Amino acid sequence: MTQVAYGEGFGGNAPENYERYFVPAIGRPVATGLVVAAQLRPGERVLDVACGTGIVARLAAEQVAPGGQVTGLDVNPGMIAVARASAPPEASIEWHQAPAEHMPLEDGSFDVVLCGMGLQFFSDREAGLREMYRVLVPGGRAVLNLPGPIPPVFSVFEEALTRHVGPEAAGFASLVFSLHEPDEIRSLVRAGGFDEITIASDTGVLRVPPPKQFMWQYIHATPLAGALAGAGEERGAALERDVLSGWEDYVEDGNLMLEVRMTTVVATK
Repeated sequence: MTQVAYGEGFGGNAPENYERYFVPAIGRPVATGLVVAAQLRPGERVLDVACGTGIVARLAAEQVAPGGQVTGLDVNPGMIAVARASAPPEASIEWHQAPAEHMPLEDGSFDVVLCGMGLQFFSDREAGLREMYRVLVPGGRAVLNLPGPIPPVFSVFEEALTRHVGPEAAGFASLVFSLHEPDEIRSLVRAGGFDEITIASDTGVLRVPPPKQFMWQYIHATPLAGALAGAGEERGAALERDVLSGWEDYVEDGNLMLEVRMTTVVATK
């Protein structure tokens, strides 16, 4: 097991830690909501774009069985490796390591395209949406969800990262919640080729692990691990101290309560 100089000891790389820690706390609950919104039916062909370690794809495969087919696509080879290893053998899922902006997939080959908390990370959001449009059959639907604005818990985290690690590290926390305004989202999706667009937002509360545990798990499941690796023990300890102090008001029975607004988009080709 790799030992970090501060916080806890973590084994595995970021994709493995993402599946181990982020998916149970945040990924699965959010993915469940996305799959419910998609109203998947048995026999449908589903593409999960920016699939990460595959939680959306795995849930979708359950809904489209029997006879359905799910494909997961992500630019990160480490995420695809964990996704492939985490999928049950009976699930009908194919995996592709490729960018969302250049999918190696045929036109009109999917009934549904899903994208869970991923569009904000695309290098070219409009190009990614055009690709989603291209691979859908006429009448097919794209269903996406996006978190934001930044919750108070992550505002505390972002500010502490800026003070103790630097603005580049803090920028990742901001990017996660950077695409949430309905008008901006609608304009983007329309630029991707879609005309029939429904957007709805809802706020929910996730009970995640205790503050110190959650903070270090989140760091080691994301690109923040690299930023913190060179920060040194003193800065890591100061970051932990400030974050935990700022999170005191968001703790209930020992667990951190994370309130997140999620915007869900359904667009039909």
